[in-house]
Amino acid sequence: MIRLNNETPSNVLQDVKIGNLVTDTFSKTGLVEKIEITDDGLYRIYKFILVTGRSITVKK
Repeated sequence: MIRLNNETPSNVLQDVKIGNLVTDTFSKTGLVEKIEITDDGLYRIYKFILVTGRSITVKK
């Protein structure tokens, strides 16, 4: 299981694949169904959408 939060290194965030089991250490745990990566110029925003319909967003 991969823990995703703002302290997770960027190389770990980039290595997450569809089907990996992830958690935000609070209430969101599940398999990754979709990954969206955007860059707003200041932050790189990783959005991991889980099969449960919930999402975990990390700004780096």
